[in-house]
Amino acid sequence: MKPIENIDDVILVLNSIIEESLRTGSTLGYFAVLYQKVTIKVKQEIQNNYFDDGPRMEKLDVVFAKRYIDAYFAWKNNEPVTQSWDIAFTEAKNNNHLVVQHLLLGMNAHINLDLGIAAAGISNNTNIVELEDDFKRINEILASMVDEVQNGLSSIWPFLRKLLSWLGQADNFLVDFSMKIARNGAWNFAKEIVAVNKNDWPETIKVRDKKVADKTRLITDPGKVLSFLFQIIRWTERGTVADKIQKLRR
Repeated sequence: MKPIENIDDVILVLNSIIEESLRTGSTLGYFAVLYQKVTIKVKQEIQNNYFDDGPRMEKLDVVFAKRYIDAYFAWKNNEPVTQSWDIAFTEAKNNNHLVVQHLLLGMNAHINLDLGIAAAGISNNTNIVELEDDFKRINEILASMVDEVQNGLSSIWPFLRKLLSWLGQADNFLVDFSMKIARNGAWNFAKEIVAVNKNDWPETIKVRDKKVADKTRLITDPGKVLSFLFQIIRWTERGTVADKIQKLRR
């Protein structure tokens, strides 16, 4: 893989992950599809001068994306990755999970852990405050990931959201992954990590990683009632993994 130097490189690598997932029938393609859509949107908004500092936001986008891409290829090569990503990648082999569960596992690792690290990585303790407004703007774009999830899932299992709402469980299941909570948590973590000595980053990240990894149980084991319901829904999801990736890709 050639070095990733700009946002176009990110889009191309994400496309290669999607194509590989289509060939192999890997559920890892679900997150890659949605992430590529968001990355393309970020590129468009940089071109539209949506951000205060477009070049800085492209740098953030590249550093942020590399956290996921590097983890993906490291895991494929049986190399160590963060606990959060290890769980997300390992759970991709679980055929009992719904599409939305696979997506949330990726979102949990990437937004709740990687985003703060990336923001700190392009900043220092003095100038990180200058990033806050654009950080909030990029999170508004990341929030579109939730809408993409809902739109894509409607073609795979049209009544999922309606059924969860009817049962009063949708908010309980998704509350810890709402973009508002994720955004605030990522920003607070960015300020926390940028304030410590670089030598202490690994330990600071390790502590955060453990907390983020612990959240995965809310996705993989949401309780007996929802687990039973999800199993029923899983049986009625339409199409193969490749079919679902293509539907999310539209």
